[in-house]
Amino acid sequence: MQNVLVSGAGVAGTALAHHLHRHGFAVTVVELAPGPRSGGQAVDIRGVAVDVIARMGLTERVHAVRTRMRGMSLLDADGHEVHRSTEATYSGGRLDNEDVELLREDLVAMLTELVADDVEFVYGDAVTALREDEQGVHVTFQHGQPRTFDLVVGADGQHSRVRKLAFGPEEQFLKHLGSHLAIFSAGNFLGLEDWQVWQRDGDAGYGIYPVRGNSELRVCFGWQSEEPVERDVERSRKLVAERMSALRWETPRLLAALHDAPDFYADAMAQVHLEHWSAGRAVLLGDAAYCASAFSGQGTSLALVGGYLLADELARAAAAGADHRTAYAQYEERMRPFVALNQALATENPGGPAAEESVERAKNAITLDR
Repeated sequence: MQNVLVSGAGVAGTALAHHLHRHGFAVTVVELAPGPRSGGQAVDIRGVAVDVIARMGLTERVHAVRTRMRGMSLLDADGHEVHRSTEATYSGGRLDNEDVELLREDLVAMLTELVADDVEFVYGDAVTALREDEQGVHVTFQHGQPRTFDLVVGADGQHSRVRKLAFGPEEQFLKHLGSHLAIFSAGNFLGLEDWQVWQRDGDAGYGIYPVRGNSELRVCFGWQSEEPVERDVERSRKLVAERMSALRWETPRLLAALHDAPDFYADAMAQVHLEHWSAGRAVLLGDAAYCASAFSGQGTSLALVGGYLLADELARAAAAGADHRTAYAQYEERMRPFVALNQALATENPGGPAAEESVERAKNAITLDR
C-alpha cells in the first residue's frame, strides 16, 4: 500500500484524500491551521463537479446547505437600486440550473467528516523541506517528526508551500489580475433576506449576501491595485479600510464590522500557471497548480474534478504496474484543457462576469471516465 502525504485540508486536499482512500492508498493530510478553516465566501459546484459530488454520495447533504438566493440588486454610490435580477446572481450565476452554491466552510466540513475515520489529519503543522531518493520523499515538518512518504501532493492553495519547495518561488508562477479581495462575516444588520446587493464606485466596491438562514452576512470588498497584498492581518485590515473609505451608503457600518470580524481574509486576485504540475514524486492540485481566481467562479469545481482525476490516474497506474510518473502525466493530459477554459472565464470580461455560454462550455469541458 502506497502512503501519500497531502498538504492542505481544504476542498482539494480532503476530496483527494477520500478518493485515494477508496482506491486503497494510505493518506495523511497536514494542515497549517489548528483545525478546519471557517469563514470564506460562498463557492460554486458546477457542471462535471456536480457529478463528482454525486459519486462521493454527498448530493443530498450539499443541497441541504446550499444558499437560497432569490436574486440581487445593483446599487449606485448612495445605495439607490439601479438594477435588479431574479434570474441570476453574481456569486452563483443563474438560479434555474443544476449548479449548487454553498459556503466553503460547509463544504470543507462535509468533506472532512466523510474521511475522518479513514485518513490521518495533522493540524497545526506544515511541510518545511522535501528530500527525494529511491526510497520516497523524506519530509520535514515545522513541528512534527520527519517522515517518509511514497508521494507528496501540494493542495495548499495559491501560496503553496509544497510548490515553493518543489518548484521554486511563487513569483515565477503567479499572474496577478490587478485586483484584491477581502472577505469577512458580520451580523445581518442590513436585514437582507435571501437577497444580494452589489455596489461599486470607481475602482472599489463590494458585494453582500446573507447566509445561515439570513442571520449572518458575508461581505466581499474588492478594489483594483497592482500592489502586493499585506500578509499581516492587522495591516491588511487597515489597508482595506483605507481603500473602502471613499464609498458611501452603509460603508461606515461595514468597516466597523470589518475590524471586529474574526474570520477576515484578504488576498490578491491571481492565477497560477506552471509548465508542469509535478516534479519527481511531488504533484500539485487545485489552486496550488492552476488557481483560476475567484473571478472565474470555478476554483472549487477545478479542485473537486482535479482530485477525482488525480486519484483515478494513480489507481490506474498502480493496477497496471506503472508508477507515479505515468499517473501524473495522464492527470495533466486530462486536466489541462479543462483548466485553460475555466481560467479564461476570469479574464473574458474584466470587471464583470463571463458570458453564460462561456461558463456552460467551460464547466462541462471534461469527462470523469476514460
